[in-house]
Amino acid sequence: MVELTLPKNSRIRSGKTWPAPAGAKKLRVFRIYRWDPDAGENPRVDTYHLDMANCGPMVLDALIKIKTEIDPTLTFRRSCREGICGSCAMNIGGVNTLACIYGLDEVKGDVAIYPLPHMPVVKDLVPDLTHFYAQHASIMPWLETKSNEPQKEWRQSEADREKLDGLYECVMCACCSTSCPSYWWNGDRYLGPAALLHAKTCPKGLNPARAIAEIKKKMVERAV
Repeated sequence: MVELTLPKNSRIRSGKTWPAPAGAKKLRVFRIYRWDPDAGENPRVDTYHLDMANCGPMVLDALIKIKTEIDPTLTFRRSCREGICGSCAMNIGGVNTLACIYGLDEVKGDVAIYPLPHMPVVKDLVPDLTHFYAQHASIMPWLETKSNEPQKEWRQSEADREKLDGLYECVMCACCSTSCPSYWWNGDRYLGPAALLHAKTCPKGLNPARAIAEIKKKMVERAV
């Protein structure tokens, strides 16, 4: 029988537990992945206790509260807080999503937060998206034309504009690609759903599977 084990330096250990704040009335437990490349230690999961009586409704609100009031070393990306930049993509309760639009009421029990799966980690909840962005650039995701340049502007019909619906809304958060087993094991050859889009795992409600099906359809038509 083959026995597969993780390398010693990748095994996650139990980390520090931060005590509950004095006088807390509405406690919630957060278990958060931590890893510092400069520390030379294995990844760990730290446990935080938050008083939800004075915390915002989104997971990002809780992370900001932890970083501001409890542990300033916690590292994560965030920017718009409106679900339009894709910066705060992470795995929350086993789901790849955006922390700024994922409500704490959507998570049952303790809140487990990890970086996006199967991606190199820069630090804590920050994944290295260099390869992901390079794949996106490789498909040249911009409009091209073979027609002569007009004197004023290229005009776009309503029908042509509708073809972009379900594509341009992608915020390049990588939630769909990092949920795809084919991308996990063949990320060096398979572009992934996000790149092929331009799974319910998309926090913006887009449909990468439909985009991939359209690409396959065009490949068959070209072969015939």
